Parts: sequence; structure tokens; C-alpha cells
Amino acid sequence: MTGPLSSPDAIVRAPAPLARVAVIVPAYGVAHLLGEALASLQAQTLTDWECVVVDDGAPDDVAGAVAPFLADSRITFLATDNGGVSTARNRAIAATRAPFIALLDGDDTIRPDYLARTTAVLEEDPQARLVTVNARIYGAVPRERLCFTSRQGSGDGVRGSLVDVLDRSFGVYIGSTFRRADFDATGGFDTSMTHAEDFDLWVRLMLLGGHARFVDEVLGDYRVRSQSASASSQKMLQGNIRTFEKALEKLPPDSPAAEVARAMIASNARELRIEIAIDRVIDGDLGALAELRESSEGRLAPVWRASFLLWRFVPWLAPTMLAHRRKNHARGAGAPDADPATLAPAVA
Repeated sequence: MTGPLSSPDAIVRAPAPLARVAVIVPAYGVAHLLGEALASLQAQTLTDWECVVVDDGAPDDVAGAVAPFLADSRITFLATDNGGVSTARNRAIAATRAPFIALLDGDDTIRPDYLARTTAVLEEDPQARLVTVNARIYGAVPRERLCFTSRQGSGDGVRGSLVDVLDRSFGVYIGSTFRRADFDATGGFDTSMTHAEDFDLWVRLMLLGGHARFVDEVLGDYRVRSQSASASSQKMLQGNIRTFEKALEKLPPDSPAAEVARAMIASNARELRIEIAIDRVIDGDLGALAELRESSEGRLAPVWRASFLLWRFVPWLAPTMLAHRRKNHARGAGAPDADPATLAPAVA
């Protein structure tokens, strides 16, 4: 007997089962490190995952780096034009189907129990909007350290409120896991943001209600790579301010969260003025010392008070001393913008 159903193309096949979690790996400029990230993924105790490695128009050979891993059917490769990390992540997430989403940057790694621990929390706690973990920070840093060393948030140290995330007392590591439904409800990563786009997503997830969860275990390894911090620091502060402004648009004006958002805008704006003044002094504009002192007033550590006293008599030393500070606070030297938890910048 012949007929439509005798054709192989007409055979009805069941769709492939859904993976439990989708792991999103942007790999711009880190092709030489990508193998370590993917090997750590393949070593997970939870094996029911899917992964998309996204090449966002990278200048290096991401395709060549991912090729040895494509024999693993759980790993797929997506090559796109350069649209920035937010666009890359959104595109990769759209190519997956799992109910949970985990972020893994192409130069980082995760410990074997990372996916098992974070997805279990989401499954057992329907009010959890995101799950974050502790991580080792290593690479271009003076010494290895942990991402979080103090109690998380204002409550039990495990659950963080919207206010806790806004005031940065509850830090969120970039390698976090969240629900696809919540991600879709937020509209995804804001592609207009080039910095603090992850913090912006965490805040918008928290605006859905519920709480953030912290797994107090070292389940990730965050690699710091050396690079100049000056422009990046200012852009990060601008991204933070934009995140708080967006939150204010959705919050009741008289709510505690709105009060915190306004305070954080003021704090980050002050930090931005300090960073801009420092740049001006380094460039030889000694008149900016007055602006730097004014912006820093009331928050000066003893070393800074001593420095301003010295500069009053020998202002020409300021550019060299501030340039040294800039170098010491560069990404990789323990500066705030080297912090994967996107914590608030340090006070000058």
C-alpha cells in the first residue's frame, strides 16, 4: 500500500523533549577561553540542559572554538551581526525552549553543581524571580577573592527584596538563573543599554514581585581580564542611573523602593561627577580639583583628606597621583567595575 503516510517526510515524529534549563553563552572576543566555559558546562551533574553559544560578530574565531563541542547535541552555535551583548543574549534565548535560563559568559566557568542547585531553587520556590550564587574572582586581580563576603540583603541572608536589590545590599552575580516566563514578561534585556544591562534585568525581574534567592556556595568562577577602567566606569555609572530611572517610572512615588531608587540616583550621579573631575585633573585641568573636592565632601577617607591638603600647596602633583589611582582602580585591580555582582561603585 502506498499513500502520503508511506513517505518518510510525512511520518509524524514527536517533538524533542524540553531541556530543563537553557544556558546562554555570549562569546565576543573570548574564543581562546570558550573551551573552558563549555567544558565546565559539560561537567554539570544536571545533564538535562541545552546551550546556545552566540557569536555577536566577534573579531576572533568563535566558530572554530565551538566546533569541537558541536558533537554534543545539546550545544548549538548562533552567528549574528554585532548588536551588543543585550541583543546577543536576547537572540540566543529566543533560540531555546527550556523553562529556565542560566547565563554563562564565554570567559567564565561554572562548578559541577551550579545548574542542579539553581534550578532546584526555582522549582521549589515559585516566588523566586532569580537565583544567584557566590563565585570566585580570579585572573587579573592582585589576589583571588569571593564575590560576596558579607550577609546578603536586609533579611535572612537567603532572600532579597526589591529594595535590597535596588540598594545593592543584595548583590546579583552575572551567572544567575531565572524563569523564561519572567524574562518574557520583562521584555528581555534592554538593547538600548550598553552597560549595567544585567543589573537592569535583575531590577525588572524583581518588579514582577516575589524575591531573589541566594545560594551561599561557590558555584562559579569569574575571570577578570585587564583593561582600562576610566570610560567603562563612567558608562557603568550612567547605566546604573538609567536603571534606577526606569524603575522609578514603574514604582509608586511614595513607596520605600522609590525612595531608595532616588537616593541611588543621587549617589551614582555624585560618583559620576567625581570620576569626570578626576579625568579632567589627569588631563591637566587643575581647576577641576575644586569640583572634585566639592563632590567628595563629607565622604573623604583620611588618605583623601591628606591628598587634598597636599594639593592645596603643590597642585601639580594631583594629575600624577590621580593617574596612579586610576591605574590601581582599573578593571582587574579590585575596582568596583571589576565586580561581577555589579555592586555600587566605591566612594572616592
